[in-house]
Amino acid sequence: MQVDGSNVIQAPRDRVWALLQDPDVLARCVPGVQEMLPDGPDSYTAILNVAVGPVKGKFKAKVKISNQVPPQSMTLQIEAKAPTGIVNAVGQLVLVEQGESTLVQWSGEPKLMGMIASLAGRLIGGISKSQADVFFGNLEKEAQNPVTA
Repeated sequence: MQVDGSNVIQAPRDRVWALLQDPDVLARCVPGVQEMLPDGPDSYTAILNVAVGPVKGKFKAKVKISNQVPPQSMTLQIEAKAPTGIVNAVGQLVLVEQGESTLVQWSGEPKLMGMIASLAGRLIGGISKSQADVFFGNLEKEAQNPVTA
């Protein structure tokens, strides 16, 4: 299933790109993240407490960032495992400069396996959109924080 959307962040594109490269910012923005640690170049491991529809669980995730074209686009690959199942997703972010703001166009294809697929599979489109809205709302707050050197 393909999911997509767009969100506007009230910050210049270079600032939004820099925020998306910072694992501490990502850990604060991604819903449910307990821990996010670098695991090599453009690679992270994370622990997330996530509810996907009626299924709740602690997921161990690997996140890989690839196909980076600074400051305009990147691909994210995510594999998250829990006792209730596996979520694999590939997503694309495109940052479009709009003066002092940035339009972030996103698309992705989540795939669910295991019990999570049978219980939450039909809900994944709405859940993905909801989680993206939370993420970009948090990113907007981060963008409004003063830049520190």
